This record gives sequence, structure tokens and C-alpha cells, in this order.
Amino acid sequence: MSPASGPAGRPGAVLSRVSWLPGVAVAGLATLVAFGLHLALPAIPLLTAAVGLGMLVGQFPAAQRGLDSVLKPGLSLAARRLLRIGIVLLGLKLSLFDIAGLGWEAIVVIVLVVVITFGATLGLGRLLRLPGTQPILIAAGFSICGASAIGAMSAVTRSKDEDTATPVALVTLCGTLAIFVLPVLRIPLGLSAEDFGVWVGLSVHDVGQVVATAQIAGPAALSAAVIVKLTRVLTLAPMVAVVGLVERRADARNAALGIDHPAYVERPAAKRPPIVPLFIAGFVGAVLLRTLLPVPDAVLGAADTLQTILLATALFALGSNIRFRALARTGWRALIVGLTSWLLIALLSLAGVWLLH
Repeated sequence: MSPASGPAGRPGAVLSRVSWLPGVAVAGLATLVAFGLHLALPAIPLLTAAVGLGMLVGQFPAAQRGLDSVLKPGLSLAARRLLRIGIVLLGLKLSLFDIAGLGWEAIVVIVLVVVITFGATLGLGRLLRLPGTQPILIAAGFSICGASAIGAMSAVTRSKDEDTATPVALVTLCGTLAIFVLPVLRIPLGLSAEDFGVWVGLSVHDVGQVVATAQIAGPAALSAAVIVKLTRVLTLAPMVAVVGLVERRADARNAALGIDHPAYVERPAAKRPPIVPLFIAGFVGAVLLRTLLPVPDAVLGAADTLQTILLATALFALGSNIRFRALARTGWRALIVGLTSWLLIALLSLAGVWLLH
């Protein structure tokens, strides 16, 4: 029996268990490079630099051969498992007391902006017949929290990598545009620093992009933006739970109809999705932990650093799966959906700011 096909405990099994190492190592090295870019150009958030670097590397044919072969197991692990661990740690940034401090009016506005943007983006994506699960992934990314929401939603929708790549590219593009566009509009719109922070927190996608955009207007804007943004992040748990329930009911309906029934709908061949994935439960648990227990600042700081590293590594892996050539051929409809959703959430959020004033 050859080593490559040996039973557990033999060299072949060891090789299969460590096949993820090259991809994870490359993603980790890319995270260091992205951190260097962030230090050189502080206006570019680390997470945006990481996914942008992945997108750039993924365009070279020589790199694509490695990305699609020896590096693929590790990149897949980073894009899924490391992303989910990072989402759990993200919960430690948020306390329910912070949310309560916003007041019920602000909480209602946040929920309405998320729900309306999600529903409108999902509807437009289906109207334009985007393939696979792209409509719901784009809706989650733009309405809730960017690539983190896309990763979370893809777990319950059992999305293919190619369906995930386009939404990640779109939230990266639009979130980066927001860093430069929104601050220019602040003075013409007559927004105070705090109002600008609320607008940014309501409308910009990833947390890193929110920080990069709001800090331009000073500490008051940054503080308001982060609290509002993290409250938006908390809506991820119920949104994922609702989608998980819908997916399970669709599976049950298919099973009851049978494959020969005219109304049978082809669905991914995988185990039934959980109503609430374990990592989403972990995220909620982290929020409750931060709320109920006095977590030391040193622990919070270490968790924040680890969460940033994990998300940056995961986003490089997600970005490396994007192929601009294929996106140019088939992604123009997705681009229309993404830009429309970006404009919609910016306008809804601005209306929310004026309503709360």
C-alpha cells in the first residue's frame, strides 16, 4: 500500500490532514503585507487591503494555478473556519448597554434600514436573475456587515465559492468608495460630527471601512459610527436564523414533493442547514459575555487583534477566488444590484439621521 493511500496514522493520512498548511501560510503572509500597506496608507483599512490584495493576486495566471491546486485546501479553510471564528470574536466588541444607550428610536431606525435594504436588494437581485445565491448574499453584505455577513449567510444557504466571490468584490468596491465619497458630502449636507458618524455607521459595510470613513470627522463621529455599526452587526443573528428556517422549510417541501413532481426545485446536495449556525450562537454568546461580565481590557485588546488577523486572512482567501475576467463577462447585473443597494442604504440612512435629529 502506498503512503499516499495509507490508512489513518500512515503518511498519506498525515499528508491529507496538513494539506491546508500551504494555503493558510500564504494567506497569513498576505495579511502581513496588507498590514504593511495599511501602515503606509492609513486611509486604507487593513481588511480592505487584505481582500484587495487577494483580488489582485487572483488575476495572474501563474498565481491562479497555485490558488486552484496546492493552496486551495488552506484558502478554503481560511475563508470559512477562520472567518467564522473572527465573527464570534467580533461579538466581544459590543455590549447590550451600548445598544440601549442609543435609545429606542435609533434602534428602530437601524432595524428598518437593515430590513428595507435587505428586502429591496434581494428583490432586485432576483429581478435581474443573478445566479445561484448571489441575490441573498449581496443583500446580506450590503445591509448588515459586508464580507462577514456574506460568509455567515453562505453557511446557511450552502453557497458555492463562485457565488460568494462576486458579493465580496462588490462590498469591497462600494465600501472603499464610501471612504472617499461620504466625507466629501458631510459639509454640503450640513451634518454635525455625531450625525455624520451615525450616517456612516448606518450605511457603510465592513467595520474597518466604517472606522476609516468616520475618523475623518473626529472622535465624536468615530464613537457614534462604531456603536451604530455594531448594532447593525447584531442583526446578523436573527437574519441568519430566519434564512436558515426558510432553507429548512424549502428542503422539507422538496422532500415531500419528490424529485418527479413538477414543482420540485433543484437545491444544493448537502445536509440540512442549521437554523442558527454554531458560530452565530457563539457571536451572540460573546455579546452576552461582554454585557454581563467585566471582561478585562487586556483580554478585549487581544481578542480584537486576533479577530482582525483572522478576518484579514479570511478576506484575502475570499478575494483570491475572484476573477475579474469572468466577472466582466457575467457580473454586470450584479454590479447594478450592488451600486443600487449602496445608493439605497446611503439615502435611507441619511433620512434616518434627519429623522432622529
